[in-house]
Amino acid sequence: MNARTPVWRVARLVKARDETGSARTLVFRVPGWPGHLPGQHVDVRLTAEDGYSTQRSYSVASAADGDLLELTVQNVADGEVSPYLAEVLEIGDEVEIRGPVGGWFVWRPTATAPVLLVAGGSGIVPLMAMIRAREQAGSRTPFRLVYSVREPGAGLYTDELRHLAAGDAGLDVTHLYTRAVPDGWPRPPGRLTVADLDTHGWSPDLAPDCYVCGPTGFVEAAADILLALGHDARRIRTERFGPTGG
Repeated sequence: MNARTPVWRVARLVKARDETGSARTLVFRVPGWPGHLPGQHVDVRLTAEDGYSTQRSYSVASAADGDLLELTVQNVADGEVSPYLAEVLEIGDEVEIRGPVGGWFVWRPTATAPVLLVAGGSGIVPLMAMIRAREQAGSRTPFRLVYSVREPGAGLYTDELRHLAAGDAGLDVTHLYTRAVPDGWPRPPGRLTVADLDTHGWSPDLAPDCYVCGPTGFVEAAADILLALGHDARRIRTERFGPTGG
């Protein structure tokens, strides 16, 4: 499904739900969708009545599910695409989607090495696709997620992650907060540290596959920490994002 050149397909919105005050999950039906691997992304194109068009890339949030495709869009202030997707797009509306795109930052359910997922903010989206694909496949591959967000209530998929981790001893989820923490939280607010990944990650001796996604500064810091802890650079895969105009 990944050998073909991606083409533009019409995608119709069939479901939508709010994840946070600024993030919305969109479920599209895409006739002819060839399927995707967890970690891949798509291009979304909007075209105005006057013919003007613009596009942005979004990670796929869902495991493969026929012609259904799930994206989670973080509304970017003064953005050109994300405000429309997050606030205006209604059930039955159509956009164009091209993909899947990417073959490096992916996890395959046949893999058996332990997995460490490190997410900053909306960088959780492609990593959530991996968690969901693992669940869908009934995989026993052990997963650990370290998820850094600014404050309680800012995280995506919080209830789903809690539910999955509670019912699966092979999935461990750790939340970190950089600006404010829940009452009684044992860790003070602050950025990701060596101690965080040393405590909640895997030992380098286990040769885990590490996936890091988030803002550029976060990704670079996390990758440097993993290298300092002794992880093999060849097993550290990164995906980063920055201001794009939404």
